[in-house]
Amino acid sequence: MHRFFKTIDRQVVLTITFFFVQGVIHNLGHPVTPAFVKSLFIPDYMFGVFFAVMSFGLMLGGPFWGILADRGKKKNYMFAGLLVYSFGQIGFAYSGHQTAMVFFRFMSGFGVAAAITLLTSHIIEISSPERRAKNLAYTSAAFIFGTAIGYGIGGFLGTNLWVIEVLRTGDYTMIFLIQAVLNALYAGILYVLIKEIKNASSAKKASMMEGLKAITKIDMSLLLFLISLTLMTIGHINLNKYIDVYFNELGYSPQQLGNFVMVTGLASIFANVFILPLIAKNRRQLLIISLLHILSALIVLYVFRASAFLLAAYTIYLVYVMIKAMYQPLEQNFISTYVKDDRYASIMGLRQSFVAIGMVIGPLVGGFLYDRSPLLLFDFNAGMFILGVLLLPLVHILSKRKEREVQA
Repeated sequence: MHRFFKTIDRQVVLTITFFFVQGVIHNLGHPVTPAFVKSLFIPDYMFGVFFAVMSFGLMLGGPFWGILADRGKKKNYMFAGLLVYSFGQIGFAYSGHQTAMVFFRFMSGFGVAAAITLLTSHIIEISSPERRAKNLAYTSAAFIFGTAIGYGIGGFLGTNLWVIEVLRTGDYTMIFLIQAVLNALYAGILYVLIKEIKNASSAKKASMMEGLKAITKIDMSLLLFLISLTLMTIGHINLNKYIDVYFNELGYSPQQLGNFVMVTGLASIFANVFILPLIAKNRRQLLIISLLHILSALIVLYVFRASAFLLAAYTIYLVYVMIKAMYQPLEQNFISTYVKDDRYASIMGLRQSFVAIGMVIGPLVGGFLYDRSPLLLFDFNAGMFILGVLLLPLVHILSKRKEREVQA
């Protein structure tokens, strides 16, 4: 046992813990957001606008924070980004006008991109190549677990009578204030405890413009993979958002939906902790990603046509949930193989932009398709998975060609 604990990298464990804490804090406001927005008599369509604007902030913030961090002092930018997120959440809660709330939602997305991008690049940077996928899987599991707890605490703060009386959380703005304060405290703790890798690479001293030029000159194989990532993100984000709506449309109660969400969270954690470490040993990552998403498409095409939907959701659909959970560490690990001159943060920032594009396009297209027919939307999501997979053979061919050119 003593030998086991000696082999643990404390910075890896600490970073995984930060992902958990971040999952808790950054999801405290989500359970009360719908009720809060409705209490301000803001139209329902603004839910989609708020989500899209925050995703747009993530899209721009990822490369911005990534390029800055690759110049050095990464934890400074994590700290700054988290503070921007806190200000954004306070502004969203207290501005009281939908136009101002759109601006502050963008600010929150732009700020939180620093923590998402730079913590991910940090765990990649401090992990050995053979443990990288496993550590990414553990961070994903920790964040999922933290998200579930954050949702639970947020709902408790907004509904428990004793808490409402003591903390006055019947006024939902107080929950956002609590979230912002806790996030600022978290930013300070992260700044003190995290240790940066010292690297003398001259690439870290590149200016912002030079950094932007560098990420525009990415390999074609990486660009195709990132486009594939966007397509798959569109499918994943739509399934995540609209399965809740579909449960309600079929007449299932909020309690049944809550139970299902809890089970999917447990399935995701199980997949990342126990299954992915076994898959990560296989070097044919593109093949694994392809097979997983072909299976995802088949699952989606079947489950939403099943006569016994709830049974299919609790059995076959959970396979898709585990696939989705494993996909993120796999794609992050694959993208990390393209890092040059230790530009981990820049590459992860670029990745975050392509993910955010999917997060913007997905719900906007998804809402239109769902209004036409729920089945049309779910079929569309399956189609996104297949389109994403079709790009991966090209990624493989181009990356192999690049390897041969380097060797020659």
